[in-house]
Amino acid sequence: MRVNFREWTLDRIDEAFGTMQVDRLPRLDEWMAYEYTLNEYERTYLTHLRATYNIGGDDWNEVELENKIISPMFVFADFDNRKYAYFLERELGATIDEYEVYGKVDGMIASGFRNPKQPFFCMNEYKRATDPNGDPKGQVLIAMYTALSLNAHSNYIYGCFIVGKLWHFMILEGKQYAIAPALTCDGEEIFDIYIKLKGLKANIDRLFVAEH
Repeated sequence: MRVNFREWTLDRIDEAFGTMQVDRLPRLDEWMAYEYTLNEYERTYLTHLRATYNIGGDDWNEVELENKIISPMFVFADFDNRKYAYFLERELGATIDEYEVYGKVDGMIASGFRNPKQPFFCMNEYKRATDPNGDPKGQVLIAMYTALSLNAHSNYIYGCFIVGKLWHFMILEGKQYAIAPALTCDGEEIFDIYIKLKGLKANIDRLFVAEH
């Protein structure tokens, strides 16, 4: 059965593949507890992004949200190098059990610098805050589960789904996944979001060294 990422919900994924949401995972707790001291330049830039969002961000469409705040945050966190990079709108797919799952991943951090190879992180959805279509949680989880099925070196993967101003970080480990409380980009938590991205970079650096 061939099923696009956009057709999946958390319930459907749990029923099809035996995944289960849990309240906590130690890896997620460790990621959310990452400590990083912002310098003055970082605070100034993030304050500018926040101000830009607060002018009209709640009314942005997906492309505007991605271009005006999401990608600037990831680029500023400095993910691109010759080992791995932040990719946008790349195809991902796999055959898992009787399902052929496929689709585009809105944001992906993966090994490779021209084309993605092994994903370490998947992100969806760039939804507006009002009347989002589909299930962003399900869409990012199926992308994560697909990426994990292709990875022979690790049993966990990082993820995030964004609904308007709300950023939800998560981890899938084996068949279990946990979602951290949302952080908002329109207030002081924009600094926390950036720190979580710096923590993600540090974790991927360690994972990359361990796998390669």
